[in-house]
Amino acid sequence: MVELLLPAGNLEKLEYAVKYGANAVYLGVGDFSLRALRKGELITLENLGGAVEKAHELGAKAYLTLNIFAFNSDITQLEACIDKFAAAKPDAVILSDFGVYNLVKKYMPGTNIHVSTQTNTLNYESVKFWRDLGAKRVILARELAVSDMAKIRQKVPNVELECFIHGAQCVSFSGRCLLSDYFSGGERKANSGNCCQPCRWSYKLVEETRPGEYYEINQDERGSHILCPKDLCLVKRLPELIDAGIDSFKIEGRTKSLYYVSAVAKTYRQVLDGKLSADEGFEELLKVGNRGYTQGFAFGAGGDYNYEVSKGLAGADFLFEIWRQEGDSYEVKIKNKIHTGDQVEIITPDEQFSTVVVEIKDKTQNNLPLGNTNDEVFVKFLRAPKDYKYALGRRG
Repeated sequence: MVELLLPAGNLEKLEYAVKYGANAVYLGVGDFSLRALRKGELITLENLGGAVEKAHELGAKAYLTLNIFAFNSDITQLEACIDKFAAAKPDAVILSDFGVYNLVKKYMPGTNIHVSTQTNTLNYESVKFWRDLGAKRVILARELAVSDMAKIRQKVPNVELECFIHGAQCVSFSGRCLLSDYFSGGERKANSGNCCQPCRWSYKLVEETRPGEYYEINQDERGSHILCPKDLCLVKRLPELIDAGIDSFKIEGRTKSLYYVSAVAKTYRQVLDGKLSADEGFEELLKVGNRGYTQGFAFGAGGDYNYEVSKGLAGADFLFEIWRQEGDSYEVKIKNKIHTGDQVEIITPDEQFSTVVVEIKDKTQNNLPLGNTNDEVFVKFLRAPKDYKYALGRRG
């Protein structure tokens, strides 16, 4: 059965990702994993082993990302802490740098190696190279057509293949972008996990002999966001990817919200299990933040770009997390404002239904007309979930 691989940006997202349907998660500590994470209970050198154990307890695998392009200073730092990575016993290490590869082989012998999409692997000879070097899995470049994936599988049957099926895309080839480095004076390096996403900015045109005279880029049916890619969504093409021989479907988004991880995992899990049709799955994914969806290079001539909006849009607002039950009410953490009488949708790993907010109270049991963003309040619903743990609320 094909693996569904979700991002674990922190410990809470790891747990929700698996509960909502992931077979495996990928995780990392900030200095080595191409994502600078700031929210929630972050995964660190100290708790990495516990994170891997938690994934295993939940029945999932955990892959450690060490996929930066490493400078000398990075290699020195990695040498100083690689014993902690080894002690965590991840199911595999995702890497792209030959220096990192050498250290993993030396200090983590026997650990499975997954070759990162950062290596721009586009052809079967490259996959053979990595296989012969000892890789168990190769994560293919996003720029491949499904026919090329099938050809790679035909030529190299004895290595696992992974591809991205959902999430944000980079304007640069497999993420190799220097715009962030340039605009931040070298302080926000894209390939060190700290991209400021200048491809999402709106630009004006200036002619160099006329400084200070700025011109709007002409707005046509493509708009003026000339660098901003749409998000990838292949929920309607999963059978073809399976037929092409893909072993693992990867979701992008370690910096995305808890709601994003949960809702996307649930949707793809249900489509893969035949509980939702592909069209129904696509409608569900429209409720999650996106910049418009595209099938990218896998099923077209090239990656589509969204020339109309640069910020993510969602068909549903993430309203709350349910934390615990007290009598017939639930303590919730408000993410977006809710009022008494609002109709909301509750999703859990096993349920999805609409209900009404009957009552909102503060911690001293005073009635409230609404719950504001970041409030922790008690809410009574007209219909409550059978199992509140991991339950989330949305509107849309």
